[in-house]
Amino acid sequence: MKPPSQTPDSTLQDRFGPALFVLLWSTGWLSAKFGAQGADALTFLSWRFTFAGVLLALLAWAGGAPWPQSRRHWLHALVAGALLHGLYLGGVWWAVRAGVSTTISGLIAALQPILTAVLAPLLLGEKVSTLQKAGIALGFAGLAIVLAPRLLDSHAEFSGAPLWPVIVNALGMLSATLGTFYQKRFIPAGDLRSMVCLQYAGALAIVLPGALLFEPMQVTWSVPVIATMVWSVLGLSIGGIFLMLLMIRRGAVARMAAWIYLVPPVVAVEAYFLFGDRLGPLQIGGFGVTVIGVMLATRR
Repeated sequence: MKPPSQTPDSTLQDRFGPALFVLLWSTGWLSAKFGAQGADALTFLSWRFTFAGVLLALLAWAGGAPWPQSRRHWLHALVAGALLHGLYLGGVWWAVRAGVSTTISGLIAALQPILTAVLAPLLLGEKVSTLQKAGIALGFAGLAIVLAPRLLDSHAEFSGAPLWPVIVNALGMLSATLGTFYQKRFIPAGDLRSMVCLQYAGALAIVLPGALLFEPMQVTWSVPVIATMVWSVLGLSIGGIFLMLLMIRRGAVARMAAWIYLVPPVVAVEAYFLFGDRLGPLQIGGFGVTVIGVMLATRR
């Protein structure tokens, strides 16, 4: 008898995994805000990747997790980590610290689903249906509505900001997109504990030299910074990343990337409750448009 294609665990993951991923991933913007109180961007990320890598190495050793058997697989894990974590987070965090508003940064990051939909047929041979394309376009339109008031408020800041941080932010988004394809193509299997541990080694090889060259490497370990570091390691670098990689393994990258559209609106809701940011009827309506777009783009 042929085994069922989906187990109860995988069905639960398909139903609730994307929503949990969006919720976890949205806190990354808040972590950047709180983490900046005690350390520069690349310094904070260097510590974050170090702690996450060491913790995952211990978990892999305690659980007897297998490690890659060839140098080629080790290299794939290191390259994926450099793209998905080092260049992406390093670029985005550095750009925000250099003057790019979080609104503009979020909008740049939200271009990833569009770029993914364009490249998926070329790089992986994935078919993106007309309905999915419409969902991706609708999701971006809804996101623009959500961010419209803040974009108007930050226009003067954006127009006067240096060009380089904006370019670095865009390159970080491109790196995340290419890293997603690389992960899907070259690391379709393997124990996540050992593979992600190696990925953080690749990420550290990117951000640590930058921190040594351009930052004082000093950290003020206050309670907010420690709490932010703990959450960044456990909630984001382990919980969020594991969910993202499982979603990449189980589905098409274009569908997975579409969920990223929901991150900036969720951040707006979180900022409304935590920092008193504005959240009017226009933004709520845009959130609804984004949800409809994501539903269309992620249909199987």
